[in-house]
Amino acid sequence: MTEHSPLKLTLEDGRRAAGAHALERGHQLKLKYGNFVDRETLDRILLDRDFVRHPTRLKFSRDNLEPGMFGHAERSGDKASDGYIIYVHEHFEDRPGDLAALVFYLLVTVNYGDFATYNEAEEFGSSAMGMGKEEYYNYICRLADSIPD
Repeated sequence: MTEHSPLKLTLEDGRRAAGAHALERGHQLKLKYGNFVDRETLDRILLDRDFVRHPTRLKFSRDNLEPGMFGHAERSGDKASDGYIIYVHEHFEDRPGDLAALVFYLLVTVNYGDFATYNEAEEFGSSAMGMGKEEYYNYICRLADSIPD
C-alpha cells in the first residue's frame, strides 16, 4: 500500500487555472453574443450572470481615472455582491465597437476580484473579441493611446 501525500497547489497553478477559465468564458460569450457587440448587446451581457458575476453598470467619466487610463472597475459597496461600476473614459461613450473590447478587459475584476491580473483580462477579452491575445493587447493599447490629453 502506498501513501498519498496531499496535493500542493501553488499560486502559479491558480493563475494558470484562472487564465484558462477566463479564456473559456470569453469563448462562450463570443459564441452566445456573436462577433460584433454593440451598446445594446453589451448592456445585455452586463445583465447575463453566466458572464458577469455581480451586478455591473457602466459610467462614462474621466474624473476618477489616472492619466493614460481608459477605465477601471470598482465595487459599488463593501462586498462584491453589492455590485460594480465600470468607469470608462468618456472618449469611448460613442464608440460602441471599441467600448466592448475595453469593458471585456475590465470585467475580470468583476468576475475574479483582486486575484485578476492583466493575463486574465487579456485571455477573456481576446477570446470574447475573437482575436489573438497579442492582437487584442495591441488593440487595447491603441485605444488607450487615442484618449485626448
